[in-house]
Amino acid sequence: MSQTQLNIEGMTCAACAVAIERGLNKMEGVNLANVNLANEKLMLDFDSDIINVDDVIARIEKIGYHAQTVEKPLTSVTIPVDGMTCSACSAAVERALKKLDVNAVNVNLSTEKAFVQYDPEAVRLSEIKQAIIKAGYKPLDIEVDRFDLDQERKAEQLKIQRRQLWVAIGFTIPLMIFAMGHMLPINVPDIMVPSKQPLAFVLIQMLLSIPVLIAGRQFFTVGFRTLLSGNPNMDSLIAVGTSAAFIYGVASLIAVLNGNTALAENLYFETAAGVIAFIKVGKYLEAKSKGRTSEAMKKLLGLQPKTALVLVDGQEIEMPIEEIEQGDVCISKAGEKIAVDGIITKGYTSVDEAMLTGESIPVEKQVGDTVIGGSINKNGYIQYRVTSTKGNTMLDQIIQLVEQAQAQKAPIAQMADVISGYFVPVVIGIAIVAFALWYFFTRDLSFSLTIFISILVIACPCALGLATPTAIMVATGKGANLGVLIKSGEALEIAHKIDTVVFDKTGTITEGTPKVVEIITQGMDETKLLTLSASLEKGSEHPLADAIIMAAQARGLDLMPAEGTKILVGQGIEGYVDNHHVLLGNGALLKAKNIENTMHEQVQSLAKQGKTPMYVAIDATLVGIIVVADVIKPTSKKAIADLHTLGIQTIMLSGDNVETAQAIANEVDIDQVYGEVLPAQKAELIDELKAQGRKVAMVGDGINDAIALTSADIGIAIGSGTDIAMESADIVLMKNDLQDVAVAIGLSKKTIKTIKQNLFWAFGYNTAGIPVAAGLLYLLGGPLLNPMFAAAAMAFSSISVVSNALTIRNFKIKEQET
Repeated sequence: MSQTQLNIEGMTCAACAVAIERGLNKMEGVNLANVNLANEKLMLDFDSDIINVDDVIARIEKIGYHAQTVEKPLTSVTIPVDGMTCSACSAAVERALKKLDVNAVNVNLSTEKAFVQYDPEAVRLSEIKQAIIKAGYKPLDIEVDRFDLDQERKAEQLKIQRRQLWVAIGFTIPLMIFAMGHMLPINVPDIMVPSKQPLAFVLIQMLLSIPVLIAGRQFFTVGFRTLLSGNPNMDSLIAVGTSAAFIYGVASLIAVLNGNTALAENLYFETAAGVIAFIKVGKYLEAKSKGRTSEAMKKLLGLQPKTALVLVDGQEIEMPIEEIEQGDVCISKAGEKIAVDGIITKGYTSVDEAMLTGESIPVEKQVGDTVIGGSINKNGYIQYRVTSTKGNTMLDQIIQLVEQAQAQKAPIAQMADVISGYFVPVVIGIAIVAFALWYFFTRDLSFSLTIFISILVIACPCALGLATPTAIMVATGKGANLGVLIKSGEALEIAHKIDTVVFDKTGTITEGTPKVVEIITQGMDETKLLTLSASLEKGSEHPLADAIIMAAQARGLDLMPAEGTKILVGQGIEGYVDNHHVLLGNGALLKAKNIENTMHEQVQSLAKQGKTPMYVAIDATLVGIIVVADVIKPTSKKAIADLHTLGIQTIMLSGDNVETAQAIANEVDIDQVYGEVLPAQKAELIDELKAQGRKVAMVGDGINDAIALTSADIGIAIGSGTDIAMESADIVLMKNDLQDVAVAIGLSKKTIKTIKQNLFWAFGYNTAGIPVAAGLLYLLGGPLLNPMFAAAAMAFSSISVVSNALTIRNFKIKEQET
């Protein structure tokens, strides 16, 4: 099976997207075709043994649209070249570069620079430089400019739309003045009065309307092509309506030429031009608004630095990040962006990862710590060994996941798609029936034509098609900026229905690593007790030993050598430190060594709190207890409270005994606890909850959570967790902050609310608009809807839907509490 993405041109409404999906899904070898109207892209899942991309493009062309593969972003470099003295030199450099697999080459002698555009996967910058050297010249430090062809294409389309808009407005305004000037209580030239110079009056209007129709030619080329192919769309409605108006005007001109000057009084040239102009305004504003839906993606793309300092043979060399390879050592100085992912090999700093994780506080980094490409080195000098190159960094993966989520459809969009598929043919049918009925009863062709055009123009499947995808695009981008990575539109929709959240304990509610939380002494100084204990544990590999050693290091204690260290299985450890016999372990150890346990009650109390107390005996005397616990994360209690505010029940699963698990749950106010749960049983419990009719989210971080994450309605993984957990999840919390569970659900609620508003207004607009256009108000003694006002209303409906979707950008974290 293969997957690919195509850019689709010519779509204007949901009916377009539905027509393409319907046509492609009928093709043998196509498993799934998913068209996103908002970003004008097709996600295609197909069998490459049966069908190829060219076949798909040909089918799309036959349906009435244009398609092209999504081109990879190219890199363009401007290389200053030393040594060129004449045109023969620049020609020699250009010839040498054109022999390489590059897209474009231009060598300018006056600026002494070579511009090269290339695919970094096909040719390396070092090869380009080497070609210049072989030609006999010296390449100097480069200037890099990476650009996105898709963004460039959309910017060019917007520029064309703006140019066409000005043409339409520029000719429509004088046409309106000319056509309606004689109705105003002012003196106008005879040429503007149909009763005085009817031929000139009609002819000038026709000439003024033609440039407007040319500016809107896409409506006609796409509209009639899709109509003839049996897949009519919004363009078809506009094309039929304005063509009818223009043809009526031409027929009036012929009648005037034959002496019937009365027809000069009721022309439709200004109607045809006005409809095109109004819709052009709407489409231009809609395109600009749709561009803003991907601002979050632009911010993520903007995080990617263009170049990096690489240490080569002891020298710092600046090169594009496309040239960096795994294992290279890069340098980052204070204030610079870290180019790619890596592990620090030298230096110490704090790193601002806010744009990637949403965490505002800089993170301290030292040798051995990982750094993320796109984050900002705040105040230190570091060297780091590259672990992930361009295209494989965490930032690249985030961008890819967000793009995939934006390309997928949410279930709520399916209803709109089904309706849109039948919408246009039904509207055309209504317009024809209304025209026939009005003409039958009134015998007024002009009046009936007004009804016909108004119905075609006011009907708007655009708003239906944009209602869902624009909201999803904005929401997934906003989530990424908040550190909440939503991997699909379906997950975004389902999250608002969640009424039960199940948490894994270790590493999710707790830190996942034991820490010393308390030291209780009797007859010995606390510092000395910790020093002796940590010195004894220094050679142990037990997890609790690490906690004791880290506690000693945090206090700056100097550890001493231990001798005769012996691990006592099931009991603890013993040895000699500073001529003292040291024992560290459980109650069984004291019993085995015949040491009186005078602290038994304290230990029992601590155990009930979910803590692990360890006895310390020095020279056969019990001197204290070191208490170790898996510490609860600082934000866990607030996260649970946020979910309770949303009316969501919370459950905790743990492999610990019930008593220990309950102690942790009590601290954070979890509603229900299951202890001694094996990994396989987690998924079974999730299934039981779902069988009760609950919508369940599972939050975890480990390999043992993967099955449960998949079983839940929504799987939520902690960003610091394992790769398997994050791959199994529908949502990833990049900040490792449980409060973001409520943020994800709150963002989902905001998004679904916005989508429902959009669908309500889209359906409501069409439900009310079509009867009004059909003359319902006129029948009740009201006015007849002018087609130009119908066009303005249609344009406004699409703009309002996109604008409403953009309000999701203003979602605040506190909104999840409402």
